[in-house]
Amino acid sequence: MRLSRYFLPVLRETPKEAEIVSHQLMLRAGMIRQASAGIYSWLPIGLRVLKKIEAIVREEQDRSGAIEVLMPTIQSADIWRESGRYEAYGKEMLRIVDRHEREMLYGPTNEELITQIFRDGIRSYKDLPRNLYHIQWKFRDEIRPRFGVMRGREFLMKDAYSFDLTPEAGRHAYNRMFAAYLRTFARLGLQSIPMAAETGPIGGDLSHEFIILAETGESQVYCHKDLIEGAIPPADTDFDADLSPIVKAWTSLYAATDEKHDPQRFDREVPKDSQVTARGIEVGHIFFFGTKYSEPMGCRVQGPDGRMMTLQMGSYGVGVSRLAGAIIEACHDSAGIVWPVPVAPFETGLINLKAGDAATDAACAGIYERLENAGIEVLYDDTDERPGGKFATMDLTGLPYQVIVGPKGLKSGEVELKHRQSGERESLSVEAAVARVVDLVCSQRVLA
Repeated sequence: MRLSRYFLPVLRETPKEAEIVSHQLMLRAGMIRQASAGIYSWLPIGLRVLKKIEAIVREEQDRSGAIEVLMPTIQSADIWRESGRYEAYGKEMLRIVDRHEREMLYGPTNEELITQIFRDGIRSYKDLPRNLYHIQWKFRDEIRPRFGVMRGREFLMKDAYSFDLTPEAGRHAYNRMFAAYLRTFARLGLQSIPMAAETGPIGGDLSHEFIILAETGESQVYCHKDLIEGAIPPADTDFDADLSPIVKAWTSLYAATDEKHDPQRFDREVPKDSQVTARGIEVGHIFFFGTKYSEPMGCRVQGPDGRMMTLQMGSYGVGVSRLAGAIIEACHDSAGIVWPVPVAPFETGLINLKAGDAATDAACAGIYERLENAGIEVLYDDTDERPGGKFATMDLTGLPYQVIVGPKGLKSGEVELKHRQSGERESLSVEAAVARVVDLVCSQRVLA
């Protein structure tokens, strides 16, 4: 993509309303713009990131055996009354009335709707187990939306729902999602730590939230240092096998957020030199709640002995749009964003230091064509802005690699390759620079 033809409204100054790093950088890098309190438009470069995150989440859900559906954003209040949650949910639920005076709501979550769908579509135990998921926009009317996409009112979420015949089978479905989440966040360039969590309005008595460590995190977390480099389930993980050893390995060591932290237990179970106290951000949450929704909503199937059995259920959420902010909170420096390759809006930036110069233009055109032919996503700055402004934009937007082409270097037959994360710079021939970028990008596209 040529920057001269792209829409990238970067800001040189930090907007006053932006309190945290991710909000500041998403606004400055031209990723988002606020439409109203807690609601954002995603601009081209931000949408590219969002789509990449969504694709990785989808791939890992599919790998685990979950099946994709798509449910609407607007739901009937009637099904929420069936479960008993309509009045209990609180003011975070946006309640509306249509022209026929039917009570509706903008879905904050989908336990009721998916239970209705599954209840009406299955009859026999032979059709179990199943896990259905979708990726859809949701709305929660936060009393104080803040921190950009980290705590907005409208957000893109992946939510999955498992249906099983027995509590034991339901726990296996839970373990599947536990392993899938570890892989998902690793592929996004993040090290997540599962921590036992409160179930809140979702319900049930088994829940884990997945936390990434970040200095600007919203929660105080406490854990054993070995969890920071825990082993991620490999790509060939058999999700039909017993996954409890994976779960046990990750949950046998101490890990807790503020609300679950026990200082005495922490000191008793974790040696002083292995204690980690840090800030963290929740990026996913999983729940097993048994028959909380299936019982009141009559979600049953005929079992092997002919008797009707109430299904066991779980739900599993990932904040897809929230992840864009969370990744920035964990991956930035004083100059801007530092994207991991798998989610970068473009994998490489190409900077023409003297647009209009015949030799520089020709060299850039050749590099651009060769990188694109190799399947590398390139943002080519072919504008007439000053070099300092070009460097600042590339650093701000956080593209993993920058190929810098100027008249002086070309006289020696060289261009410069900058590694955004380390700041390392290499002087290479045009051919070597192209080959190096291709090798680096391709080796990092899949991190797990």
